[in-house]
Amino acid sequence: MLYLIELWETVRGFISTGGDVLWIVFGVLAVMWILMIERYWFMLVEFPKHKKTIIQRWDSREDTTSWYAHRVREAWISEASELLNARILLIKTLVAVCPLIGLFGTVTGMISVFETMAVSGTGNPRLMASGISMATIPTMAGMVAALSGVFFSSRIETRVRMEVEKLVDSLPHH
Repeated sequence: MLYLIELWETVRGFISTGGDVLWIVFGVLAVMWILMIERYWFMLVEFPKHKKTIIQRWDSREDTTSWYAHRVREAWISEASELLNARILLIKTLVAVCPLIGLFGTVTGMISVFETMAVSGTGNPRLMASGISMATIPTMAGMVAALSGVFFSSRIETRVRMEVEKLVDSLPHH
């Protein structure tokens, strides 16, 4: 329990150094990771059941060679692909938004620097340093969040393509 309190204090210190924009970065990052974990869960646990059902339905069909049977097969593959690709676009959008939120933090930090300069003049580097720090930390946090999302979202997309190809191969057409 003490470890969690220390962790929370570290996070709060980091956010107070970088400004309130880091809360937004953290929120977007949390949603992005929840969605990516859900996609992994779906592909590893739920989709194999769905795939098995599709294969059983195809194997139980008497007609697998007619034009109509091929359209049914394509519809089932398309349905499965749609299920696999659900929320991928949202994940990619959240990945793209992270650096933009970081840049928003940069702008607000630089505004703080300029306000400090306007109030106290340009002669106090310590006051300017805190504003510059507040400006750079959100940019870094947004980029790190985006990089983690880019790597795992591309892995999810690759896995989705592989699952669709495996399903296509599992439904033989004559």
